[in-house]
Amino acid sequence: MSANRFTSIDEVHMHSEKTIHDYSGKKITDFFACNVFNGNKVREYVSDEGYKSWQNSVKAGNKIDRKMADQIASGMKAWAMKNNATHYSHWFQPLTGTTAEKHDSFFTLKGDGTPLETFDGDALIQQEPDASSFPNGGIRATFEARGYTAWDPASPPFIMETAQGKTLCIPTIFVAYSGESLDYKAPLLKSIAVLDKAAVDVCNYFDKNVSKVSVTLGWEQEYFLIDEALADARPDIVQCGRALIGHAPAKGQQLEDHYFGAIPERVFAYMQDFEQEAYKLGIPLRTRHNEVAPGQFECAPIFEEVNVAVDHNSLLMDVMNRVAKRHKLKVLFHEKPFAGVNGSGKHNNWSLSTDTGINLLAPGKTPRTNLLFLTFFINVIKAVHDHADLLRAAIASEGNDYRLGANEAPPAIISVFIGKYLTEVLSEIKERVSGNFTEQDEVILKMDIHKHIPELLMDNTDRNRTSPFAFTGNKFEFRAVGSSANCGSPMSTLNTIMAKTLIEFKKEVDAKISSGEKKEIAILQVLRSYIKDSQNICFEGDNYSEEWAQEAKKRGLSNFKTTPEALDVLTKPETLKMFSEMGIYSERELHARHEIVLEEYVKRVQIEARVLGYLTTNHILPAAVEYQNSLIKNVKGLKELGLGEKTYAAQLNLVKVISGHIQEINDNVEAMIEERKKANKMDDMRKKADAYCTKIKVRFDKIRYHVDKLELFVDDKIWPMPKYREMLFLK
Repeated sequence: MSANRFTSIDEVHMHSEKTIHDYSGKKITDFFACNVFNGNKVREYVSDEGYKSWQNSVKAGNKIDRKMADQIASGMKAWAMKNNATHYSHWFQPLTGTTAEKHDSFFTLKGDGTPLETFDGDALIQQEPDASSFPNGGIRATFEARGYTAWDPASPPFIMETAQGKTLCIPTIFVAYSGESLDYKAPLLKSIAVLDKAAVDVCNYFDKNVSKVSVTLGWEQEYFLIDEALADARPDIVQCGRALIGHAPAKGQQLEDHYFGAIPERVFAYMQDFEQEAYKLGIPLRTRHNEVAPGQFECAPIFEEVNVAVDHNSLLMDVMNRVAKRHKLKVLFHEKPFAGVNGSGKHNNWSLSTDTGINLLAPGKTPRTNLLFLTFFINVIKAVHDHADLLRAAIASEGNDYRLGANEAPPAIISVFIGKYLTEVLSEIKERVSGNFTEQDEVILKMDIHKHIPELLMDNTDRNRTSPFAFTGNKFEFRAVGSSANCGSPMSTLNTIMAKTLIEFKKEVDAKISSGEKKEIAILQVLRSYIKDSQNICFEGDNYSEEWAQEAKKRGLSNFKTTPEALDVLTKPETLKMFSEMGIYSERELHARHEIVLEEYVKRVQIEARVLGYLTTNHILPAAVEYQNSLIKNVKGLKELGLGEKTYAAQLNLVKVISGHIQEINDNVEAMIEERKKANKMDDMRKKADAYCTKIKVRFDKIRYHVDKLELFVDDKIWPMPKYREMLFLK
């Protein structure tokens, strides 16, 4: 086994000398979105009538009739074939956490045997992948295979280009034969539509010209890079995406010298390569840098409409994985691939903008637009306060459990940071005027609000990196999302709870207006009540501190530290009712999602338990015993020479220490296996998940402790697996 480790290290040196591409001198604007069927390319290949039908579908959500779909499909095929694509695929995002595609050729044979390439409206609009083979939470039985993918015109088709060929990919939703959603996109699209209507209704209090509100998202993707050869020598990284064992190196991130440091040349070459591929696909990457931990990096794009942004993030992760292979690298999206250094998140920067050019979460220059801003700003806080448990459930995963609350990422307690200045503004609205607002109060408040909100708020409010949900000047940053997550889940939830809150807000304001209050006074009265109702969710201090955990408990805020308990909210009656009434999930769909996420949790812990058992019994213990035997042989030799006990006391003591660690590892592995056998007999998925969490997963740290201690004692020449110091510092 030692040869495996050192052979891998030798390969690393060869990999570091390999240059892949030279991108110097290329302007991004010359090839940006060249592999995307959008803009002028659509105008060139599709008739004016077909183009208008497509645009009407994108902007107004209207269906495209089959006649127009045939025209669009014909133009799309002509463009794709001109760019050497031979196949097409409906590209979708099932609940596996990855993307999926089934390729069909444009090639076909007519009845008389004539070969030709064809692609019609029916093929564009709908395909039929096997729905029983994807996570469905009981919606589909094994023998019920039929499912459908349906074209999403709002997200542009693209050509996926690999060394093996080119494929036209068409973004789609994925639903069961019976119509239930089986992906991330369908609920997201529903939540966008619901929030659009609710937000427009509220905007019309201030501007009747607003007819559409779009949700925007800017994600920040954190990831680790290690050499492919070292990754392949670690069964835990290959199968689990993280190192289950491994002692921290003497130098980790404590010197804080990696963050924003010079990017290693090999990493820089990889970044350039995947960025070029991303630009071809229309992904507007803007930022790249070293992250806090050694071997950790980040990229981020320009903000986009949320549906396209979610697609682009999923697509980028595919691209990064593919490009990493040609650089002989392994990219890790796991939230906590290495113990002892920071894990990885995917901050979701979320905002709302109108078709009149207003960012609803950016303070304006006049009292009127400031009141518009405050209306949406306070409604966001109210939404998070009322539905914090749903946001926690939306980010729950086995990997994120390792990261949340680890003094490197936001805790599992959901809170909102808004900064000193806005805290003062909200306090003024809440406290300054007692009783009902009067017309004079309204004038004073509007003037004071304008006075207290600077135009460039981001320069007057510090950022709070410990907050899970922070206002950062003209948007909210949902920092608790995990790096491997599909953004569709947290965004669907956030959109839905915001829409729900805005609908309730409008009802309350309308009721006051109907009773004779002036519109602005009615709005301020409801906002004041919302501030009072939701003030417990706002926290400006250190979210890492134990004092905050205690304070949060006093405030009645939840602190779900594990995925199984965090997911319980999904099946509560009030949750089922809200999502059903909002048209996002039926009760059946929500129960299915609960089952799917629990099952994924169980399977991931199960895989890690199996791999950990295998590593310890087949890799670690044999190496420890081999080293122990060499010590015993040494002790015997010293005894035979007649030397005193002092000459071999250290070796003898080390033999005892190693024996103790071996015994502890063996006992814990056996206990873990027995608990897994018991859990596997459980039919109730919630109980099974709890057993894997409290009976099996808790053994991981105990086993790891003793394995990592052995790593410090066992001869480096016979230690079987690459160590942290070898993996984390790419050259």
